[in-house]
Amino acid sequence: MAAPMERIQVLDDIEKDIITCLQCAAQALLELSKEKSGQKQAEANTSQFLRTLSQVESKLSDQINYLTQVSTGQPHEGSGYASQKVLQMAWHRLEHVRSWVNELDRLKASHLAATNRTAPNSVPNGNMTSSGTST
Repeated sequence: MAAPMERIQVLDDIEKDIITCLQCAAQALLELSKEKSGQKQAEANTSQFLRTLSQVESKLSDQINYLTQVSTGQPHEGSGYASQKVLQMAWHRLEHVRSWVNELDRLKASHLAATNRTAPNSVPNGNMTSSGTST
């Protein structure tokens, strides 16, 4: 893996290549806009533009591939993404368990309330005779 400073240097080189591309395109257009344009000079600038553009595309693809690998949670040096993702998932699981516990508590309370509503109609200890007197 490249160090962060090396990554920044590569991005700086890409930026310089983009500037070169723009300069080549500008030179080619400038040459074509002249009354007596130099066909060979315009073609040379166009060719340089296309070569540099191809290099920029390749280098940017490499950078995008690197960023794709980094952002998938694969461990690599200097990234905290995987740890952050694990922490977020743990918080999510904690909230899910809390909601389950709250739901169970609600069901328990409703069950106890229903049991207490039916309790006065039932026999408390089961020792009563059919006449209603205790034995």
